[in-house]
Amino acid sequence: MWRMIATDEAAERQAQLLRGCLDMCLLALLAGEPAHGYELVRRLDTAGFGPVSYGTVYPLVTRLHRLGLVADMRQPSPTGPPRKVYRLTDTGHQRLTAWRRQWTEFAGVVNATIDVHAPPPGDKR
Repeated sequence: MWRMIATDEAAERQAQLLRGCLDMCLLALLAGEPAHGYELVRRLDTAGFGPVSYGTVYPLVTRLHRLGLVADMRQPSPTGPPRKVYRLTDTGHQRLTAWRRQWTEFAGVVNATIDVHAPPPGDKR
């Protein structure tokens, strides 16, 4: 029973962390190369985030589009109707640069805090 609770807690913590940075990660993935929604889900999984649902990615990409951070274009699909492909706008590139700086500073503070207060190696506290 404890193992199941620990796993559920770990999964919930992972979901919370992802919610806080997924928009930045999507911008970073699009900065490298434009992509459609399915490809973004695949790239997130490949990057190590595990399965992220389309129901999470599509509304977020729509919000990024509404904010002017990504633009979409129709691209022919070899297997069906044209699909939307997303790319970063100039504003998206600027925002990603700012968010990267902010993330680096924030992660540094978090890392310093948990390193300072970590028990010594071998301590089972």
